[in-house]
Amino acid sequence: MGRGKLRIYLGAAPGVGKTYAMLSEAHRRVERGTDCAVAFVEHHGRPRTEVMLHGLEEIPRRELEYRGSAFTEMDVDAVLRRAPAVALVDELAHTNIPGSRNAKRWQDVEELLAAGIDVISTVNIQHLESLGDVVESITGVRQRETVPDEVVRRADQIELVDMSPQALRRRMAHGNVYQPDKLDAALSNYFRPGNLTALRELALLWVADRVDEYLTEYRSEHQVSRIWGSRERIVVGLTGGPEGRTLIRRAARLAEKGAGGEVLAVYIARSDGLTSASPEELVVQRTLVEDLGGTFHHVVGDDIPAALLDFARGVNATQIVLGSSRRKTWQYVFGPGVGTTVARDSGPDLDVHIVTHEEVAKGRGLPVSRGARLGRARIIWGWLVGVAGPVIVALLLNTVNLGLANDMLLFLTLVVAAALLGGLFPALASAAVGSLLLNYFYTPPLHHWTIADPKNIVAIVIFVGVGVSVASVVDLAARRTHQAARLRAESEILSFLAGNVLRGETGLEDLLERVRETFGMESAALLERESDVDPWTCAGRAGLGPAVLRPEDADVDVPVGDHMALALSGRVLPAEDRRVLAAFAAQAADVLDRRRLRAEADRARTLAEGNRIRTALLAAVSHDLRTPLAGIKAAVTSLRSDDVAWSEEDRAELLEGIEDGADRLDHLVGNLLDMSRLQTGTVTPLIREIDLDEVVPMALGGVPEDSVELDIPETLSMVAVDPGLLERSVANLVENAVKYSPDGTAVLVSASAIADRVEVRVVDRGPGVPDEAKERIFEPFQRYGDAPRGAGVGLGLAVARGFAEAMSGTLTAEDTPGGGLTMVLTLRAAGPLPEEPLQPVRPERQATW
Repeated sequence: MGRGKLRIYLGAAPGVGKTYAMLSEAHRRVERGTDCAVAFVEHHGRPRTEVMLHGLEEIPRRELEYRGSAFTEMDVDAVLRRAPAVALVDELAHTNIPGSRNAKRWQDVEELLAAGIDVISTVNIQHLESLGDVVESITGVRQRETVPDEVVRRADQIELVDMSPQALRRRMAHGNVYQPDKLDAALSNYFRPGNLTALRELALLWVADRVDEYLTEYRSEHQVSRIWGSRERIVVGLTGGPEGRTLIRRAARLAEKGAGGEVLAVYIARSDGLTSASPEELVVQRTLVEDLGGTFHHVVGDDIPAALLDFARGVNATQIVLGSSRRKTWQYVFGPGVGTTVARDSGPDLDVHIVTHEEVAKGRGLPVSRGARLGRARIIWGWLVGVAGPVIVALLLNTVNLGLANDMLLFLTLVVAAALLGGLFPALASAAVGSLLLNYFYTPPLHHWTIADPKNIVAIVIFVGVGVSVASVVDLAARRTHQAARLRAESEILSFLAGNVLRGETGLEDLLERVRETFGMESAALLERESDVDPWTCAGRAGLGPAVLRPEDADVDVPVGDHMALALSGRVLPAEDRRVLAAFAAQAADVLDRRRLRAEADRARTLAEGNRIRTALLAAVSHDLRTPLAGIKAAVTSLRSDDVAWSEEDRAELLEGIEDGADRLDHLVGNLLDMSRLQTGTVTPLIREIDLDEVVPMALGGVPEDSVELDIPETLSMVAVDPGLLERSVANLVENAVKYSPDGTAVLVSASAIADRVEVRVVDRGPGVPDEAKERIFEPFQRYGDAPRGAGVGLGLAVARGFAEAMSGTLTAEDTPGGGLTMVLTLRAAGPLPEEPLQPVRPERQATW
């Protein structure tokens, strides 16, 4: 059985109609005879959504009990046993209740897909993992329930459920989304028009990017070279000259006029060295284009117009922006220029903009190579001058008698011209043709292939020798110039590569994409294997071309060490390119090694932290936990002894000691367990809105009566917290404050509202803590001053801070005016909940681990 297909309804915010659209699709499929079943759908008390569930089979949910409360989650095993053709699973980013089969619902969906069951699900744009920071900057709410982007990208179909902000707010005002008591808070906080507009734009752009990926993949698979102008992509051709900044800004303005416009700046390094860019200017232009939201690309091409057009068609660009030529008028005799050639060859699919600038016709400000490698046009002209030129000169000289010396000079001029234009072989041909014509027409006996005067033989030999010498010098100079230009182009690429490393652009996939782009390949992959007999595995890959599984299957492969190779597919590269490619391959191997070393360092750091925690736990068990156990053991042994007749007062005192020791032991074990859960990251708070006076009094059960004074105003706003975690945090703070307060001095617990936060202050009049130790007291297994070991294992404050941060709060220490220490616990005031803003909550839920 093959893998099932995943269809996702994506929305910009709660209430746009994702679940309704999913249920409507289910009804359509049921009418067509498809076996559909509801695995998990939450209607959140919305009547219209609840009505849509009628007529659909619902698979019973699994009931779970946690901390004395009952919850329901999707029963993965029941769905697998039922095995419907299509399963409906709502809220893909949902976090499952502890004790469930998987931690996240998207993991449940992966199991269903692996079993061949098609799944239809829903998710909001704010729950995508990569967009967490963006959404928080827009709404001020950090999303805690997220789904990896790759899970959504792998969906076979993504359908956007869109609604304008005004329509969504009207739907909310009509009571179709939230209950009336939540409506005003929702409309004035999370669901403000600006927030909804920004989230809607985010959803539209994300879906557009996914559609663009599918389009690129389709074009690659079907080898579509024709440009499809589905989206404005503007390619800016840069030369490294100062006019590049003007071109980039003009392209950015053009992109702003189109929907989803994108700017791609490209610098083409010519291997023939006809142009050379200023590295400093390229850095400035790269920064500018990235600041304007575009991307910078660096490619190599012998023919700049062709390379520019190939790049534009490869990225499915719709427009090209070029600057007017900086050449002076007389320089146009060497050719029409890049802009004219690109405009001529662009075809009907690409619009070419020639932008004027201040450097027009001022000459090239950049160094120009003299005597570059001979181009195709020059070689053709060299052959024409070298072969046809002597014939034409011979015909002209037959009408005029200038003497043999002058005739030879004219033919020698043609040989030199052929050498300068076409190099060695046209000059040799010109010398051969010229010598034959001189022998036949101008050396006695005329019109015979013989020479009567030996002096004429010497003259013709000198003529040929001079022609060959000049041609050799010209060809050698051209080859040396080409080599220098080639080395310069290579140095530019290597400098660019080194700059990427210095800027921290060391991602393996990014580097492979740069390799693919620079050499114009379809795909690039870094392959490795453990030994010579093991199969090759892909450590990283870029491009949409066919996957290369072995180096020998690639068009180009560069070995890196004994068991690693860089493999490229697309075309065969000349041998002279392999030197630069080897540098890229070595850098790719280094990037892979650094990534693995970083992962190893992270693992080692985690192990070291775990070892430190285990060592501290052993120390705590060795003394702090044994002390109450020893007291309990001694009291029990005394009570069971028949040698002593205990009075009722003594018996009560021993029993009280047993109870105190058990309570102390329970507290220590609880803190140890809490700290271990914090260290392993398994604390998942379930946030709800609650009054502080419902939680704080419950946290005072472990301290003596009259040792704490409460000051919590009745008018204080509610807080968005996990009641269980808040109770434990306050209990630890109060217990610590009571421990260090002087006898007879009560600890003050007060609360006040500041802007959108609520502060809980635990004030004691103890010895206080110096500033340099205020942060250290929150570290695990830390005691301040000369606190005896029996006073605890030093976890209370660490657990309190960990719980506070898990609820998006903070815990800090301040000096108490007049002496002592004040713990300030800052909590978020009631408002839209971070997991799913203002979704109906289950009031019985407590903190989960």
